[in-house]
Amino acid sequence: MSLKEQITEDMKAAMRAKDATRLQTIRLILAEIKRKEVDERIELDDTQTQAIIEKMIKQRKDSISQFEAGNRQDLADIEKAELAILVAYMPAGLSDEEIAAEVAAAVAASGAAGPQDMGKVMAIVKPKLAGRADMTAVSALVKKALTGA
Repeated sequence: MSLKEQITEDMKAAMRAKDATRLQTIRLILAEIKRKEVDERIELDDTQTQAIIEKMIKQRKDSISQFEAGNRQDLADIEKAELAILVAYMPAGLSDEEIAAEVAAAVAASGAAGPQDMGKVMAIVKPKLAGRADMTAVSALVKKALTGA
């Protein structure tokens, strides 16, 4: 079963269970998938669907930090609930050691010599880690590995 089909089935289950928060979040996911499919006239595969969900997770994290900075805990709690539902559709994350090993392997494979080669290393690492690691943290690890700091 594809990820999109799983999300649709989960929406039906949320309707039956009358779980309003879950239903609303799943509908947001499906709306974003549908928008992308209509705009680009394509059928999304699991990787593209995960990319959409990853983007939505990043948006929720940004919103949470903004709401907490503005002392709006009520809105932050709503975003946290949506975030928990979104994270469930992503593959299991990698540990810090696994990420560091992938970065080290990519640096070695690309023959990177310094910070100017960061693009080469990221091009190798991104397809392997996308959806399984926070790419901001991965970028910081790559930068650290290339500068020797």
